[in-house]
Amino acid sequence: MRPARLFALALFLTAAGGCASTSQTPKKLSYTEDARRDYEEAMKAFRAKDWEGARTLFQDVKKNYPQSRYARLSELRVADIDFAQEKFTDAISAYRAFAQTYRTDREAEYARYRLSKALYFDISDTILQPPAEERDQAVTLDAHRELKAFLRAYPKTRWRKDVEYMLEVVTGRLVRHELYVARYYRRRDNFDASIARIDYALKTFPNSGLDPEALVLKGETLLMMNRRKEAKSVFELVIKDWGGPFAITAKSFLDEMKEPSQATPQIRRPADPGIPPKKEESKKTPAAQAPPSEAEPPAAPAR
Repeated sequence: MRPARLFALALFLTAAGGCASTSQTPKKLSYTEDARRDYEEAMKAFRAKDWEGARTLFQDVKKNYPQSRYARLSELRVADIDFAQEKFTDAISAYRAFAQTYRTDREAEYARYRLSKALYFDISDTILQPPAEERDQAVTLDAHRELKAFLRAYPKTRWRKDVEYMLEVVTGRLVRHELYVARYYRRRDNFDASIARIDYALKTFPNSGLDPEALVLKGETLLMMNRRKEAKSVFELVIKDWGGPFAITAKSFLDEMKEPSQATPQIRRPADPGIPPKKEESKKTPAAQAPPSEAEPPAAPAR
């Protein structure tokens, strides 16, 4: 082949390649723009609280533009819809899936915050269920773990105050459950089991605000076991470190222990707490008190 023909062929191939590249660029831009347009249309329904209409539109975005960022954001918005409709179990599953699948996404923090919040509200109380402290605490424990993990992962989060409030409520609930079980065992003279539950609560959930109550209960139980020296140390600790009404109770026990008779102080047994804790039944309405601030609105769509 002559040099002139080779040169002409090279020019033709270069031009053809440039045309192909140019034709693909608008197509890619159109895909992204179409995804953004449809996502924003879904957001209009979302803001109008047309939950089912918005759900359908977000699902269409996921189906029609699976390679776009808007498909990912649509997953998060569907979880938000489940949360808004108090379908907390579905919301928990969706937020958790997003957080685990897109760990480095800039919306991962939001997903984990909402996961924590959904778990918090999934702790339900209704008139058809026994008191909170009597029920199985599996959901509460899950919420406690997730709230603590969130604060470790995002110590400077803008939702810190909200998460700390929820963690305080959840921790108090778990400690009350442990003290309920401790009293249940003590009522049945299973003192070792009672002490074990109290110690578990103090070690696992420190600074819950219920420490002095737990310690006084421990001191009373030790007295019932005739372990006076240990009981004395516990009561003195309450007076020294905590004060307040439980310190007054602790002091009254110490005063009785000083009587010449050295007899075990008369301890009024608590009311029978009834049957052991049961597994949690169906959940219908959110139990936990709403945190002082609601979640931030959904993240603005990326552009």
